[in-house]
Amino acid sequence: MVHHSGSIQSFKQQKGINISKSEIAKETSLKPSRRSLPCLAQSFAYSKNLSQSTSLFQSTESESQAPTSVTSVSADKAEQVNTEEDKKDSVLKCSFADLGDFCLALGKDKDYMDESEHANYDRSRLIKDSVPKDNSESKTRLSKNDMNYIASSGLLFKDGKKRIDYILVYRKSNIQYDKRNTFEKNLRTEGLMLEKEPAVANPDIMFIKIHIPWDTLCKYAERLNIRMPFRKKSYYTDRRSKSMGSVQHYFKRIKKWMAQNPMVLDKTAFPDLENSDCYTGPFSRARIHHFIINNKDTFFSNATRSRIVYHMLQHTKYEHGISKVGICKLINNGSYIAAFPPHEGAYKSSLPIKTYGPQNNRHLLYERWARWGMWYKHQPLDLIRLYFGEKIGLYFAWLGWYTGMLIPAALVGLCVFFYGILTMNASQVSNEICKATEVFMCPRCDKNCSLQRLNDSCIYAKVSYLFDNGGTVFFAIFMAIWATVFLEFWKRRRSTLTYTWDLIEWEEEEETVRPQFEAKYYKMERVNPISGKPEPHQPFSDKVTRLLVSMSGIFFMISLVITAVFAVVVYRLVVMERFASFKWNFIKQHWQFATSAAAVCINFVIIMLLNLAYEKIAYFLTNLEYPRTESEWENSFALKMFLFQFVNLNSSIFYIAFFLGRFVGHPGHYNKLFNRWRLEECHPSGCLIDLCLQMGVIMFLKQIWNNFMELGYPLIQNWWSRHKIKQEIQNASIPQWENDWNLQPMNIHGLMDEYLEMVLQFGFTTIFVAAFPLAPLLALLNNIIELRLDAYKFVTQWRRPLPARATNIGIWYGILEGIGILAVITNAFVIAITSDYIPRFVYEYKYGPCANHLGDGENCLKGYVNNSLSFFDLSELGMGKSGYCRYRDYRGPPWSSKPYEFTLQYWHILAARLAFIIVFEHLVFGIKSIIAYLIPDVPKHLYDRIRREKYLVQEMMYEAELEHLQQERRKSGHPIHHEWP
Repeated sequence: MVHHSGSIQSFKQQKGINISKSEIAKETSLKPSRRSLPCLAQSFAYSKNLSQSTSLFQSTESESQAPTSVTSVSADKAEQVNTEEDKKDSVLKCSFADLGDFCLALGKDKDYMDESEHANYDRSRLIKDSVPKDNSESKTRLSKNDMNYIASSGLLFKDGKKRIDYILVYRKSNIQYDKRNTFEKNLRTEGLMLEKEPAVANPDIMFIKIHIPWDTLCKYAERLNIRMPFRKKSYYTDRRSKSMGSVQHYFKRIKKWMAQNPMVLDKTAFPDLENSDCYTGPFSRARIHHFIINNKDTFFSNATRSRIVYHMLQHTKYEHGISKVGICKLINNGSYIAAFPPHEGAYKSSLPIKTYGPQNNRHLLYERWARWGMWYKHQPLDLIRLYFGEKIGLYFAWLGWYTGMLIPAALVGLCVFFYGILTMNASQVSNEICKATEVFMCPRCDKNCSLQRLNDSCIYAKVSYLFDNGGTVFFAIFMAIWATVFLEFWKRRRSTLTYTWDLIEWEEEEETVRPQFEAKYYKMERVNPISGKPEPHQPFSDKVTRLLVSMSGIFFMISLVITAVFAVVVYRLVVMERFASFKWNFIKQHWQFATSAAAVCINFVIIMLLNLAYEKIAYFLTNLEYPRTESEWENSFALKMFLFQFVNLNSSIFYIAFFLGRFVGHPGHYNKLFNRWRLEECHPSGCLIDLCLQMGVIMFLKQIWNNFMELGYPLIQNWWSRHKIKQEIQNASIPQWENDWNLQPMNIHGLMDEYLEMVLQFGFTTIFVAAFPLAPLLALLNNIIELRLDAYKFVTQWRRPLPARATNIGIWYGILEGIGILAVITNAFVIAITSDYIPRFVYEYKYGPCANHLGDGENCLKGYVNNSLSFFDLSELGMGKSGYCRYRDYRGPPWSSKPYEFTLQYWHILAARLAFIIVFEHLVFGIKSIIAYLIPDVPKHLYDRIRREKYLVQEMMYEAELEHLQQERRKSGHPIHHEWP
């Protein structure tokens, strides 16, 4: 059998494909490719092997002999399927002798090499090309896992043969019987098998077990264009990679002598994660012989089966009418109370996993991922994706990537902090403050405050230096660049995952219209440009009006947050004098610290209370907009929740960073709120210590609260459910689906809460990191706990969510980019305005000993504290005291020609601050842009591989089409000449 190049050329021309002269020259000497032979041989081998054992399109006896409550597909459909089966069995009846001789005649292809191919093809090799090398071991593993799955999980119908793919739950006392009955009849008509079983613990609860047969599975897999493996991959190897082969082999030999990385997972513990390493294509029943089907029970994964069943549940009618469709509407109207895919058995086993192996994938996930003892291990992302779907798999991949990228940020922040500790005693500013025993600060309140020595704030000055030292500017620039590198490399990581998980060419199917949208606008229809069907349409004027109302609600809630912050500010002003005259000596001496600490705690309580109100208001405003699809609803709701909680968390921090102590006036002429309360001023050592306290307390308390609500609350609820069940039943065993029903359902908003928590933390880590270098370290420690906490919650405390597909993290990536831009601006303002970096810089080069380069060898900041404090005449206060007190500002002394007016140094500092902000922002934004440009979204080798595979798949399709033409010639009785037609 020899390829005929002229036939290929004529075929391509018939298909309207342009062929260049160079391509014709290449095709002239085209020989049968080694990569095309396995496809042809496997096509015949698999179809023959499966036809000998069992027909792929005939239901087994166990499926046809269903219980009385189970209804299979109709006889007409079965005849049609059998007719299609006869047609497919007649395809590709080429002899193995010809293929064997053909394979032996081929030489090695120098450009393409299968990673598992090192010899000529023979018959057995062709049939078992996708089977691992150790067939006996793989078969043992496969059969063992299947038997464990069937025996231990109990997720079967009463006949013990049909697996359960989905569970519906309803109450017998519910009166929506007609809707359920119609819905279940339509499900049976579509090809699903149903079986009812009452609950053990509650007789009012009824479970409906759903099983999808093989023929129905194939029909909907084809309809949904689900991609399945059909060919083993071959990789392109250039000369450079061949020359590097010996070097890589040498390094592999060295690596064997090195200790194994304890963070890497043991691959032998994951027998189900062996890569099939196959090309995939949309499933087609007409070409089923092209797909690699070793076992029809495991060909479609549990996640794929659940996804297909959910699609059928969503598109099945329960009443007459266009909008009377879908399980979601039935749950909303109370016909059913839950619908979920079951877990694959228990997550714990009395048998040790190292000896007996995992009982199911849930058990394996718990032992190798969700246990707290695995906190230092890498995540089994492929298994997470296999069990929970790509959407949840991408969340854990992103969370793991974020946590890993926090390690360098935490180390640099820790180095900056330790630099402050090591150089604290050498700090000229803090030493001058600690030695200023004869310098008295002006009273900081009107009634109960007295003069305070400057050296009383020695401790605060040393603590402030830990966060405000020479490394602050460097760390702020580093974190701005880090945020860009994190996002850019995440895009590369995401592209690798989408390729590995076969999501490159996956397109999300057209979403169905939300029932609320449909009920509101059913009278106004227009033709959908994609589906070509009429559907409800929202007029533009109505949409704009609702968006304006929603935006007004958002601004109202933001103003409510500002009001809450204002209330906390008033509280600080009121209790400031109370703490200054407090009976306890400690609070009286540290009244400003006590004021700030109490205000932070009160502010945190207000934040938590407002968050509860924000969720309900955001839910109401989103429903008021009437989004068309669920994804539009999720994006709108997520954006509102982020805006509300971001403003709620950071408004008080913005006040302390940019407003506290900026508008207090000066002694003798203080600005007062409502002409009653004197505005609060910064500590003599600066406002940065207040900002650090605010950030540290809110970040720490919020993480503890979130962790409790994510794990502690579900644990208590699940424990209470088990406790009630134990009281009602004593020795009866509870099936797996009822145990799943007793677990907590996944959050109604999906992964929004998880993403929102991490995105807000990302804001804390980047926006004010110049004031709190330990923020990345706290975030890292929290995320190590959060990662295993979420894993434990998904595996043990929640019902199994629907394994949904996704190619990215959605709207959250855009929010992260926005936070990265805001972080550059805020850090520039924190360094320029909040910290004393710019005043020290101006003094050092303009007013200090080194201003005229005359103070070589002398500390350039000598005298800075005295220079930064202004004088005030105490006799002007009317307190019966004379002399002078000092206050933080750059104003003229009482004896000057313009007393208490801003000095020239003040304007120099202001100009330097504005210049620093401009230079810092342009520098950092320029570096960020260059880094984003230099780092491609898709790695070069991956980009080349994707293009190469597209080319190979196209060539395979040509060969398959030529093969089809040859088969048509056989059927028409034309002579067959062992050549392409």
